[in-house]
Amino acid sequence: MSIVEKFMTMDYGPAPEDPREALSWLDRHGRCFGHFIKGTWQAPAAGTTFDTTDPSTGEKLATVAQGSAADVDNSVKAARAALPAWQSLNPHARARYLYALARQVQKHSRWLAVLETLDNGKPIRESRDIDIPLVARHFYHHAGWAQLLEQEFPGYTACGVVGQIIPWNFPLLMLAWKIAPALAAGNTVVLKPAEFTPLTALAFAFICQEVNLPAGVVNIVTGDGSTGEALVKHPDVDKIAFTGSTEVGRAIRKATAQSHKKLSLELGGKSPFVVFEDADLDSAVEGLVDGIWLNQGQVCCAGSRLLMQESIAESLIGKIQDRMNTLRIGPPLDKAIDIGAIVARVQLERIQQLVDQGVAEGATCWQPSIPMPSRGLYFPPTLLSNVHPSSIVAQQEIFGPVLATMTFRTPREAVELANNTVYGLAACVWSESINVSLHVAAQLKAGVVWVNCTNLFDAACGFGGYRESGFGREGGREGMLEYLEPAWFKLAPTLHPTPLAIDQPPEQAADFAAPPIDRTVKLYIGGKQARPDSGYSMEVRGADGRLLGEAPLGNRKDIRNAVEAARKAESWGKATAHNRAQVLFYIAENLSQRREEIANRLAAVVGKEQAGAEVSLGIERIFSYAAWADKYDGSVHNPPFRNVALAMKEPIGTVGVICPADAPLLGFLSLVMPVISAGNTVIAIPSEKYPLITGDLYQVFETSDLPDGVINIVTGRAVELVKTLAEHDDVDAIWCFTDEAAAATVKTLSVGNLKQTFTNEGRAINWFDVKQGEGRWFLDHSVQVKNIWVPYGE
Repeated sequence: MSIVEKFMTMDYGPAPEDPREALSWLDRHGRCFGHFIKGTWQAPAAGTTFDTTDPSTGEKLATVAQGSAADVDNSVKAARAALPAWQSLNPHARARYLYALARQVQKHSRWLAVLETLDNGKPIRESRDIDIPLVARHFYHHAGWAQLLEQEFPGYTACGVVGQIIPWNFPLLMLAWKIAPALAAGNTVVLKPAEFTPLTALAFAFICQEVNLPAGVVNIVTGDGSTGEALVKHPDVDKIAFTGSTEVGRAIRKATAQSHKKLSLELGGKSPFVVFEDADLDSAVEGLVDGIWLNQGQVCCAGSRLLMQESIAESLIGKIQDRMNTLRIGPPLDKAIDIGAIVARVQLERIQQLVDQGVAEGATCWQPSIPMPSRGLYFPPTLLSNVHPSSIVAQQEIFGPVLATMTFRTPREAVELANNTVYGLAACVWSESINVSLHVAAQLKAGVVWVNCTNLFDAACGFGGYRESGFGREGGREGMLEYLEPAWFKLAPTLHPTPLAIDQPPEQAADFAAPPIDRTVKLYIGGKQARPDSGYSMEVRGADGRLLGEAPLGNRKDIRNAVEAARKAESWGKATAHNRAQVLFYIAENLSQRREEIANRLAAVVGKEQAGAEVSLGIERIFSYAAWADKYDGSVHNPPFRNVALAMKEPIGTVGVICPADAPLLGFLSLVMPVISAGNTVIAIPSEKYPLITGDLYQVFETSDLPDGVINIVTGRAVELVKTLAEHDDVDAIWCFTDEAAAATVKTLSVGNLKQTFTNEGRAINWFDVKQGEGRWFLDHSVQVKNIWVPYGE
């Protein structure tokens, strides 16, 4: 037998990592941990505890405190008390603390990696070579943001006290993703780690003590879902950041709807792994190993749906099966192991249940003949073929080492299959043609797209989803914005609600000699004037009670028609930014031609001085967003790999806009223009105070080359129309700038498809002040950032 033949027959022997240092650390603390509150260790208020175990053996690792509402309250009070001093530190001082945390993570890297593997069950190679280096990278990167905060985010301030809830699949990495930007922005933190994997979060608390982080800046409360619920509902928390399931994300959206809490959600995924016939199939298979079997498939962005071009499907499946036969599953502390243990029995049972249901629906299940451990929680790598696109295994997140396969013929079909999901977290595209790769990547509804690579992450590159994968980003500049707010907005006074419409004229104005109705406007849907489905209209009166005209009473069907028209106009988002800018400039030009006419009519409601200001500033505002259209673009990141990451600002889609009452023209333009400038389409509900402005606006739009359906206007009772708009699953975002009750309603009713919401939280906004009524704050909410990772080099 030749040397080569002998080499090919060799197998990996065991290469166990020594866990003694991690176990010794647990022993030194009596294998019992309380909460970390105000820089000290505190026993649970209710005295309740639970055990955390090693999923690869079932052996108990430690006893951990079960957090109660009282514990959460103590931690929030500690964070609130620490906030003024932490925010008063100069940026360099906060940067030094984050830098110190990064250094200590590196110093303790091996201990942290072993502890993570013991608690989570993932292979030590992943904890050691992926998770812990990325943890340090995030603290280093955000030390830089802390240093540059005032220069890079002028006019912004920290949210305040931030509640953070993290999952069990990347326990310490998710902690770093959340705590690093929060501290860099000047917030204080209450973090609840996952019930199954609390140990590295507790280890991080000791690191906070090592660097003398001021007491109360970071607080860690352990517990189950009830602990997280108490944190979400605590009235003195200013922001919630959650990573976990879409189901829990919906509950958090609903629970925070009545509050002013800022919210970011990083939820589930069903990521497509698209392989074209010209791809390097061997490389694609290795990418697939990382894409679906990393961390036993317990990854929110796992490439769990393999879409293969039909011509190479048979060959690719053969290569995948051959590679699956070489995967090693076993004790995760063995450095020669590829697949470790499932985190908990309930998760193992869920994986098996979904696979069984997929087979019952017609899928063919194939598993390699590889040795399985005799104890512990393990599930073999699994390949499901003949999967129908509507099957549960193609639609629901399995969160296990299970790959569902389907075929396609053309790039267009590939995109349709890839986007055939409620999720939109990540995707992979494999093709040797950069033209095909980028063409497809741009069409995928996903927050991250990897080209000829998979599961690459970096602190400089934002990560987060579209659609029911949540909203908000972690990492990069956009991740920092999640923990900041405009300083003026935090201090804005509460908006005192006033009646929006006058159902009956004041008694003194009820005069049979009143002027006749001189204006009856229509709805504006799909570029056409339309009568309301209800057949009814509402009176519009001036400040003196004089009847000015009638506006249509839109209803549920009118909203439906407007949404359908907006969806048909989504090609507006594919138009060049230059072309969008030209249309906006033309709108401003045509509005300018009718300046006096519109101002005179508006004056009957808001007075001559305000009417003139609204028209003049409205023209300027349109000009501003025309100017921004081709300047508010993306960036190119240079992560520490042989990749560039193209951060592309994409339109969200169809946006519902509920306009403020107090500035009928200027408020409308201040909200609608940034939305369409970024390439979205709009269904706008104008001010009930003066909905007749619709007649002037659609005449301007009709003469300005604005494509049909880009802006749709439905007048009527906002309280009735908002419900339909917020519940509509084809609406991707809602902007509501009226009163506090409407803001709460929008957030509550948007949980169905987890549409993004942007509201004034019931606070007064001065639309005549450029710093408040215009600019990046509105543009930031008009887009979602997609990071496309493109490799280079040989």
